[in-house]
Amino acid sequence: MQILVGLAIECRISTVRCSIQRSMAKLRRDKVWRWRCQWGFVTMMAIALVLYNAVANIWLLRPQSCAPRVTPAPTEPPTCEPCLEAAGSSLDDDPIARLDLRLGRWDGSRSYRMFDYAAVGDTYAEVSSNRQVCLATQSSIERLHELLRIAAHWTGPISVAVFVAGDELRLLRAFATWLFRCRPEIYSRIAIHAASPVDRPGTEGSVPTWARDCDAKPLPPGERRADTVAWRARHPYPQNHLRNLARRNCHTPYVFLVDVDIVPSKGMSESLDDFLGTAPKCPLCAYVVPTYELDRRVARFPANKSELLRLSRNKLAIPFHRKVFIYNQYASNFSRWEANGGNESGQAHVSHNVTNFELLYEPFYVAPDTVPPHDERFLGYGFTRNTQVTSTILNSPHNCSHLDFDFDFDFNFDFDLDFDFDLDFDFDFNIDLIDFDFDFNFDFDLDLYYDFDLNFDVDFDFVFYSVTFK
Repeated sequence: MQILVGLAIECRISTVRCSIQRSMAKLRRDKVWRWRCQWGFVTMMAIALVLYNAVANIWLLRPQSCAPRVTPAPTEPPTCEPCLEAAGSSLDDDPIARLDLRLGRWDGSRSYRMFDYAAVGDTYAEVSSNRQVCLATQSSIERLHELLRIAAHWTGPISVAVFVAGDELRLLRAFATWLFRCRPEIYSRIAIHAASPVDRPGTEGSVPTWARDCDAKPLPPGERRADTVAWRARHPYPQNHLRNLARRNCHTPYVFLVDVDIVPSKGMSESLDDFLGTAPKCPLCAYVVPTYELDRRVARFPANKSELLRLSRNKLAIPFHRKVFIYNQYASNFSRWEANGGNESGQAHVSHNVTNFELLYEPFYVAPDTVPPHDERFLGYGFTRNTQVTSTILNSPHNCSHLDFDFDFDFNFDFDLDFDFDLDFDFDFNIDLIDFDFDFNFDFDLDLYYDFDLNFDVDFDFVFYSVTFK
């Protein structure tokens, strides 16, 4: 009985083993068959592609049938005068088209190229020789349209420096073309200068259609490429480079440096000419112009000081940056300027002396361009204008004094060094199961004495005036 059971179990095991072997053999056959089908398909596709390429090459390289050559009748050789006239007209109304981007001068750090007089009006030199003050300003391409508001109120020469990166150069070309064609009375007294970063220099491109359409609004939003906008967002704006560029290209005795969003009063250029023509000569005098911010509800620009004071009483005009940074114009003492009342005479005159100078003072002022330049190490926003004002005061010679600073700084510091260092180190270490002896002696002595004398004396004078306009 036991023998029969063992034989039955062995037969069943053999049957299972045979069944498994047949299944695995079938799987291998199916796998080989699928592999052969796939490679057969790939091989047919490769042969078809080779045949297609061969037929295409034969078709493309076939000899072309030559049409019979017809000799034209002899005619008069055409002249190039129309071509020259067309080329000349396109260059004449695109003043920046001749700008050679390889010839800009470097700044001190060789990070920017400066292009003086990229475009200059026909009467800029003549107007500069006949006026006392040149308005200098700086702008990026997206805010350059603000220049039109300045030019509507300022009739003297204007020197503007524009920062362009990448495709912004073509927009500057378009704006200069639009001014030349559509606002010749403004373009004639303007000098446009350009600054371009070495990391993303200006590039040529097609000029937008609005450049030659006087009914269109110049510099509409969305004109710049997305990569240029992204690059500008990652890199600081070189304000002081542009301020120096605009200032140095003014040719009048005095310069009025403002930002592009600061709009002067109407007739201010003429009033300054009359005032500076009769004022006592003072090469170290800077005349501060009170600057206000107007509420959005103000529809009309104030015509005179009386209207500005009325807006100030109604909280529709506040001193510039009072809410953002009160020390920006605080030293000008607007309360005293307003207390003097309206300027009914219509003539500019000195209201009072600015005597409470503060470190972060950032006035907009009229002065000779002999004042120190703006520090180009400051990029972006912050410490760009107030450091120049501070430098102006610190570097002025001692005459025409009104604002006196006297620093007497005595500093005494005694220092004597007597150093004594003793070290006694005794070490005994024995191991016999548990036997440990350690002895350490340390002696440190320090006597410190130093004698140092410093005397520092600074005396400097400069005068700031606050000027009243009508």
